[in-house]
Amino acid sequence: MNDAPTAQEILIVTGMSGAGRSTVANSLEDLGWYVVDNLPLPMVKTLADMADRTGGAMPKLAAVVDVRGRDLFSDIQETVSSLRENATVRVVFLDATNDILVRRYEAVRRPHPLQGDGSLLEGIALERERLHELRASSDVVIDTSRFNVHQLSTKTRELFSEEDTPGLQLTIQSFGFKYGAPTDVDLLADMRFLPNPFWEPELRALTGVDPDVKEYVLSREGAREFLDQYVSALTPVFAGYQRENKRHASLAVGCTGGKHRSVAMARELADRLAILPGVSVSVRHRDLGRE
Repeated sequence: MNDAPTAQEILIVTGMSGAGRSTVANSLEDLGWYVVDNLPLPMVKTLADMADRTGGAMPKLAAVVDVRGRDLFSDIQETVSSLRENATVRVVFLDATNDILVRRYEAVRRPHPLQGDGSLLEGIALERERLHELRASSDVVIDTSRFNVHQLSTKTRELFSEEDTPGLQLTIQSFGFKYGAPTDVDLLADMRFLPNPFWEPELRALTGVDPDVKEYVLSREGAREFLDQYVSALTPVFAGYQRENKRHASLAVGCTGGKHRSVAMARELADRLAILPGVSVSVRHRDLGRE
């Protein structure tokens, strides 16, 4: 067993205002990075030191820094050099053409942080001048001019996700309608079309986790047909979620009490959906312990 701590990775996300830093930050967070936005530059080193003392609990840090940091921003080169003494550090610079940046600012109706009493283009020009050397020395430069938010998220995932990072994290939960249907799910399946094992005396005290209940539920007419066709229907849905950079999805599987049919079918769905490309599945049973 290897007990060596995981090497710390640090991303400094910077670049032109309006080029997509928030989108990249959100995507990194979905990929498991600990993301801090608008962190004063001297605090990046402090944050890295704190993470180092966690013993590998926070191995991936991303700090979004930009011209909002005022004069401190000019010290980024020195900060990066210091961080690289103990960690793997990459500087990611986001850029876009002036006309695209103008269009984005006009769409949100907000002033550029450097325009002051001048025009939007003057603010962009001043920022580009200040960031010229940093752009030239950055490890990764992403021109977002032709990206929408989904495409930029995809690009971020391609660059910074681990090979084994699932494209979609799916949570399947069983539940009982008698206790109320969950409201915070993306998809819901109703298993009350199947005979209820509750009315079988030898199965009443058991749950869908038990093999006898599972065999009973899956052998009922329509059960396997439902599984086959539902998984077939969900396959393009989950592929589409990944294309649209939806990183998390939830599927609720219900029956009357949340103890027999929904539990057995949720577990069977999990086994079948877990083999889909890019899908990682976890299962929980909301009402299994209720009387």
